[in-house]
Amino acid sequence: MKTMTIDGGRYVRMIGAGAARLYDNRKVVNDLNVFPIPDGDTGDNMYMTIRAGWDSASAEGAVCAAAQSVSKGMLLGARGNSGVILSRIFAGIAKGLSGIATAGLPEFKNAMQCGVEESYNAVSNPVEGTILTVFKDSVNAAVACSGSFEEYFDALCAESEASLERTPSLLDVLAQAGVVDSGGAGLVHILAGMKAALDPDAELAANGSAAETKAASVDLSAFTADSVLEFGYCTEFLLRLQSSKVDLASFDETEIYDYLNSVGESVVAFRDDSIVKVHVHTHRPGDILNHCQRWGEFLTIKIENMTLQHHETHKAAPKRPHKKAAVVTVASGAGLEQMFTDMGADVVIKGGQTMNPSASDFINAFEELNADAIYVLPNNSNIILTAQQAAGMCQGAKVCVLPSKSIGEGYTLLGSIDFAAAGPEEIEAEASEILASVVSGMVSRAIRATDAAAEGDYIGFVKDDILSAAAAREDALCALCDSLGAAQCDVLLLFSGADVPAEEAEAAAARLQAQYRNAEVVTYPGGQPIFDYIVVIQ
Repeated sequence: MKTMTIDGGRYVRMIGAGAARLYDNRKVVNDLNVFPIPDGDTGDNMYMTIRAGWDSASAEGAVCAAAQSVSKGMLLGARGNSGVILSRIFAGIAKGLSGIATAGLPEFKNAMQCGVEESYNAVSNPVEGTILTVFKDSVNAAVACSGSFEEYFDALCAESEASLERTPSLLDVLAQAGVVDSGGAGLVHILAGMKAALDPDAELAANGSAAETKAASVDLSAFTADSVLEFGYCTEFLLRLQSSKVDLASFDETEIYDYLNSVGESVVAFRDDSIVKVHVHTHRPGDILNHCQRWGEFLTIKIENMTLQHHETHKAAPKRPHKKAAVVTVASGAGLEQMFTDMGADVVIKGGQTMNPSASDFINAFEELNADAIYVLPNNSNIILTAQQAAGMCQGAKVCVLPSKSIGEGYTLLGSIDFAAAGPEEIEAEASEILASVVSGMVSRAIRATDAAAEGDYIGFVKDDILSAAAAREDALCALCDSLGAAQCDVLLLFSGADVPAEEAEAAAARLQAQYRNAEVVTYPGGQPIFDYIVVIQ
């Protein structure tokens, strides 16, 4: 049977299937990293982004409402550059579906074109050969389809694969690394999953594991022996319909929906093949669970006391003293986090290479602060776009993202600028000048061979330029410092990583001090992952 329209339930099913397909292939996407160090995280970032959209999905009828709820969830959950672009694609789709209850193919094709426009507009300098190109090519190639959604997605998916294979011809860095674009690869899997979901009889893969997310701590003292259950329970479950209890072919799931609406509130429920996903607010969850067993058995159940949820949401956070300016920075590693705090950062968000924070993480940090202006130091090129997206959603303060792309750049900015001494425009101009002069590099192990290094070598590099390679990381470090002009510096700051023993870091520092007698070599146990050493030359 050909699909001729898409309503809210079908759209959410497609999003869930796209997320599940990406989940199953996320390691393959991660391994497409261009630079030869173990920092591939595109698959994880894109999965967590689309999963946030699926988790927020409302499938109550109209496709416009479903698309909007997915878009909002992805907006807050976006991580990494590819995740942010993915969230903008689906934001554009939601705009294109605005006001539409049930989308036919013409309306959906228009929404997909809106996704192309929104994603390109979200990037100040769009680069071809990325996820942007793969999505644009796919949408343009399928625009002539006028039959069913199956035919449309056949064309869409075929071109997405072809476009992905062309990405190395558009980006030299991909060609040199011998890989295709990782963001585009993630999109190919999402589109393939969405296509599979058009078949109502398809058995779709599970959408990740609930055990992946650590449950938030709850203040149990907020509900005492004398409390009254004012808000009831937020009850969510997946019910697998059982052929021993119902005729799967003829069963009308509205029987379940009607029951839930008669005994609960805020009902969101939809059927995905033999699984019914339910969200309902009720004072008597046990009654609902017992009743629903007449149709099937439970795959997952989650029940939360909404009085506690209400308390966590509305309890007053300690109000910080008002400041003219505050700084939010990003770091991974106990030593680096403490260093930034000691230097005056107001909030240090845990994250960095392979651990990109979400837009929601930044927004939560902004909400902690009581400042007229907030300056953000992302310290990673893959976090800048997320920080900028979060800044655009902040209310009540002027948020400026200073585009630091490394720990060295963030360290130099925080140590050089008096953020309370001037306004945002002046600070941004000063930061731009400083960033242009920062000399900083990293040392890490190569996970594959390149023209400059063998697999397993330690490489010293700045951005994407490999400047040294050696079997021992101390040798790679010293050669990197030579390439960076350390002989003329006054201060050489060295952050050792989590895998570097203290005595080895001390020996490396002593070697550098003997090599550069006119410089002061300062070591700090940064504890960062991935990078064995981070060096800053001043």
